[in-house]
Amino acid sequence: MKRNLNRRDFIRTVAVAGAGFAIGDDILAAENYGSPSFLYQPIPTAAPLNKVRIGFVGVGGMGMAHVENLLKIDGAQIVAVCDIVESRVKEAQDMVEKAGFNRPEGYSKNEFDWQRLCAANDIDLIYTATPWQWHVPICLAAMNNGKHAATEVPAAISLDECWELVETSEKTGKYCVMMENCNYDKVEMMILNMVKKGLFGEMVHAECGYLHDLRAVKHDMNGEGLWRRDFSMTNNGDLYPTHGLGPVMQCMDINRGNYFDCIVSFGSKTRGLHEYAVSKFGADSSQAQEKYTLSDVVTTLIKTMNGETIVVTHDTSLPRPYSRDILVQGTHGIVRKYPDPKIYIEGISKTNDKWEPLNDYLLKYQHPVWTELEDASKGAGHGGMDFIEDFRLINALLKGIEPDMDVYDAAAMSAVRMLSERSIAKQGKTLKFPDFTRGMWKKPRMLQVMNRT
Repeated sequence: MKRNLNRRDFIRTVAVAGAGFAIGDDILAAENYGSPSFLYQPIPTAAPLNKVRIGFVGVGGMGMAHVENLLKIDGAQIVAVCDIVESRVKEAQDMVEKAGFNRPEGYSKNEFDWQRLCAANDIDLIYTATPWQWHVPICLAAMNNGKHAATEVPAAISLDECWELVETSEKTGKYCVMMENCNYDKVEMMILNMVKKGLFGEMVHAECGYLHDLRAVKHDMNGEGLWRRDFSMTNNGDLYPTHGLGPVMQCMDINRGNYFDCIVSFGSKTRGLHEYAVSKFGADSSQAQEKYTLSDVVTTLIKTMNGETIVVTHDTSLPRPYSRDILVQGTHGIVRKYPDPKIYIEGISKTNDKWEPLNDYLLKYQHPVWTELEDASKGAGHGGMDFIEDFRLINALLKGIEPDMDVYDAAAMSAVRMLSERSIAKQGKTLKFPDFTRGMWKKPRMLQVMNRT
């Protein structure tokens, strides 16, 4: 029996041989992906690097923020930048040169010029901060050309793409890291530290999400609206689960002794983007004639293999204050971040059944990573967590240790989007979660961000 049959070969083989047999969503999302044909191939820890030579694809808003961070990190060297807008490439080159480094090579011939960058010989790591549909093609090209890959969120926009990232990382032995900056937020990391110290007892439940009024962003004709609004027209599911889910996954040891078991999603009616277009541009405007598919609020429930439940909310089309809806609950207590960080620990909190400020616990439970890097991160994006995210990746490559997040984390977080879409399309049907680790999750592993190295 052929033991190294990959997923796409498997699908083609069954399609040819399976007279009367159809591969449906339930099979593609379930344990068939974890059959013995798909053997787990451990990704070896990469050898330490004397310096990390970086190629950057996509130097718009978030991309330039990463470039600025990387210029402040010892051992990081930006040697190439790519963007379809030539002026952005020049701006990034000027920034690198002004910081005292050699001027990086520029790539801006066309929308596929990243392929030349990925093939260059003097690069160790390729970042991508492009529109979502380019993340996987660029990461695959990076790994297949012998480079590590780092991508902005989400890592993938289909289950096929999730599997391609996993298989390619295993085949090439190169890391593929999704840059989920919210994993490094000061409050989220403090909560993680408290969880790992057992303050909340055994994990039972969590709530999280991405609740952000993006109506103006999606209707912006000069920025992300040029591509981001399209996904609201064609997809109905949790398009952006990773900001809230990433920190919760770490608290629940997903991929490290625990895993997602099943998932179900429901979507509300769709009103917000249309009403915004009418109010801002007029009822007769082209924007007001656009049709939207995305539910204003998508609610997803995930059950883990260890019996915890997670509620994930996506809410980007209605007026509301920003939130990631972080709540973690265990057998000994509960903590939540929004709207104000609060905590209650049975036997420790001063008053029974009363919230108290989370900041009262900061001196004792601040995460060591923040203690170490807070000063260096000042002035960086999103309160400093963007710098810490970049620093941790470069630090891992320089020291030859595993990054905080791996390709299995990237695949699991990103897959929530596609599974939520399928569940909604099937009127709230519960779906099994694909096992991208093929059983490797059962083996407890150190969460690297809790490692002081």
